[in-house]
Amino acid sequence: MSKAFTRESDQDDDGDLPATAPVPGGKNYITRAGYDRLRAELFQLIDEERPRIVEIVHWAASNGDRSENGDYLYGKKRLREIDRRIRFLTKRLEIAEVVDASLHHGGDQVFFGATVTYADVDGKETTVTILGVDEVESAQGQISWVSPVARALLKARVGDVVRLMVPGGVQELEILAVHFPAPASS
Repeated sequence: MSKAFTRESDQDDDGDLPATAPVPGGKNYITRAGYDRLRAELFQLIDEERPRIVEIVHWAASNGDRSENGDYLYGKKRLREIDRRIRFLTKRLEIAEVVDASLHHGGDQVFFGATVTYADVDGKETTVTILGVDEVESAQGQISWVSPVARALLKARVGDVVRLMVPGGVQELEILAVHFPAPASS
């Protein structure tokens, strides 16, 4: 088999994820906790993961023939993945705008960082937390502030009914509760 079909590209891309915010204005809102998690991942990659893989690649390269050396080939591939993730995280952190959601603690209007409970017309209640694009975990009931649901909820108050465009038409959601994290005590 020709090597042309087995080699991977070394081009400088950042994968499928955009390096800039997916919204007009280029804002990348994020909570302090989300920012700290991304920063910790970046430093873990730079300080621990990358040096460990470089050492493996160096050892594998010293073994001779690199064309059939699995440790070398896998190590080079892993280095490209790590470098790509480092570039992505660096760019995302550069444009990050940390928002302190606790400033709205006790309020009843929906802003970034709010945990909102709403009901649809059938009375089904849903609770979501509105967070930044880079920190959302949908399995934990978190949604991005640029999602259609979050955009419908933002700036509404408890008791308001908002309209959400869904594939089947328009859905009305009634806001039942809004909670923000408590301010950190000094």
